Amino acid sequence: MDNGTARPSAENVNKLMIVLAFTLVFSVMNASVFNVVMPIIRKEFAITSSQVSWLLSGYMIVYAVGSVTYGKLADKYRLKDLLTFGIIFFSMGSVVGFVASEYWGIILGRILQASGAAVIPATAMIVPVRYFSPERRGRALGITATGISLGTALAPIVSGLITGFASWRFLFVLSLVPLLALPFFRRYLNDDRGSAKRIDFLGAALLGGTVALLLLSISQGRLLLALAGVVLLALFIVRILTAAEPFVQPQLFKNRKYSAGLAIAFMASALSFSLPFLTPQYLTALNGLKPAVIGLIMFPAAILSAFLGRKGGLIADRKGNSYLVFTAALLSFICFVTLSVFVGGSPYLIMFLLIFGNVGVTFMGIAMSNTVSRTMAVDQIGVGMGMLSLLNFISGAMATSLIGKQLDRAGGAFHLNPLAWYKEGYVYSNIFVTLTVFTVLLAGVYYLAFGMEPSRRIKG
Repeated sequence: MDNGTARPSAENVNKLMIVLAFTLVFSVMNASVFNVVMPIIRKEFAITSSQVSWLLSGYMIVYAVGSVTYGKLADKYRLKDLLTFGIIFFSMGSVVGFVASEYWGIILGRILQASGAAVIPATAMIVPVRYFSPERRGRALGITATGISLGTALAPIVSGLITGFASWRFLFVLSLVPLLALPFFRRYLNDDRGSAKRIDFLGAALLGGTVALLLLSISQGRLLLALAGVVLLALFIVRILTAAEPFVQPQLFKNRKYSAGLAIAFMASALSFSLPFLTPQYLTALNGLKPAVIGLIMFPAAILSAFLGRKGGLIADRKGNSYLVFTAALLSFICFVTLSVFVGGSPYLIMFLLIFGNVGVTFMGIAMSNTVSRTMAVDQIGVGMGMLSLLNFISGAMATSLIGKQLDRAGGAFHLNPLAWYKEGYVYSNIFVTLTVFTVLLAGVYYLAFGMEPSRRIKG
């Protein structure tokens, strides 16, 4: 990193984090805001369910690959320039989608949106590492977690409000709002750039193809796509081992702490994606609630997680990442165990129990991002954190796909938790028992890899 430019003042860095959190809200919201209106779009364009699913799967593939690509580019180019490019493309996709009269135009708009929006999670990973010392990094990651939680909480509610009063096409207009943040990014980010290295475009293409094929194999359940993805993965490994300037330095994966952190973060992301995916499923199937009511049931937990995100970051700074990991694991454990018993019960009880789970996965995300960021050299931060973001998406896709397949095989009287009282909800209870065991395993693996950190006193 070239540090010839002046470092931003503490005041500007704090303002930068607020702007970043604001932008994250719309980036996260845009990923899922179309889920509610997919049946409407399918009917309007007379297409199949698999075709309409490309609104989400196409977006997520480009979004996942883009996050690591922008991370790599951030090691060479100014972050403010990448953000300018990304946010403008994000907005261009919104305009294309809004005016499209054919379904292919809607998909094109979503892909353009994703190609630009991917710069935002990449930036959210990089800024706390570049602009904050390790002992203060947790609170910065807490602020970004707030933006993610707010976006998650607001997506179903905003989608319902907009489609209740206007056409679903106005959901594209939401993505124009981040343009307002662009002047502030250019003001508060400095002009630092990495060394002028060549970009390994072949390596990038192989990694992108690997991710795309693996995600498609998960979403569509096709073994042939998975095998093709494995072949491209093997070619990608050969490429990074033989190229003079590979897209990802192989030394990064020889770092045992970094590799262990990625593996644990992969597990944590599976928990993070599973809870919001499962909740609407059982509230619909067992409680018979409508989407608008489900959004209201999920909202308190999500909004509380947003407000507690900064607190989680402060805990990481003062008591260490391990303390936050075990706190998060305990909260998640309480949520999953109790839901394995009471799933199908009162929606008000579910609303209360979700608070433990949402806060738990939010704290876990902060702790794992902070843990992984401390395992790398400064010149590896961009692509290293980009790989973390990439694996988060793959983990989420795998977890939701596996849960979906389990729900498709629902039925029978088998239940792992003898206290589960609602027979129709046994399949959900079994899934929550599995998530409980997974949470304990995650905490144990983290302890073996990183141990316990001593508490430290941080001023400010």
